[in-house]
Amino acid sequence: MEVILLKDVKDVGKKGDIVDVKDGYGRNYLIPRGLATMATDHAVYQRNLKADSQKRLKEEELEEARELAKSIDGKEIQIKVKVGDNGKLFGSVTNKEVSEQMSKQLGYKVDRRKITLKDSIKTVGSYDVPVKVHPKVTATVKVKVVEM
Repeated sequence: MEVILLKDVKDVGKKGDIVDVKDGYGRNYLIPRGLATMATDHAVYQRNLKADSQKRLKEEELEEARELAKSIDGKEIQIKVKVGDNGKLFGSVTNKEVSEQMSKQLGYKVDRRKITLKDSIKTVGSYDVPVKVHPKVTATVKVKVVEM
């Protein structure tokens, strides 16, 4: 019996997969619990339409991320901070501050969790900061830390 899985089922398959299972398992367990539906021609057609639609949306999302990365890549933002002796900061510049300054200076709202600083910035200078716009797309922003 062929069924289309509506949810992930351990040792059977992932959501959306068309799998061949024993008749009793499909009729008595998977279908009554809402884990699967019969793989009729209409159901397979609907599954394929949905899969194509989702694929197209993911491609559009990736393309938008690439365009955003192109517009952000290489841009420079300036962060003014209080500085002590030897160019050391009072505190540090974090990804939250970088995110806020990107929205103020560049007009791009980027979630602070997508900005990956290896370590907090604790001295005056210029730094390259990677911004993960999409799981497959990363841009680099120059952050210039200057004295107030």
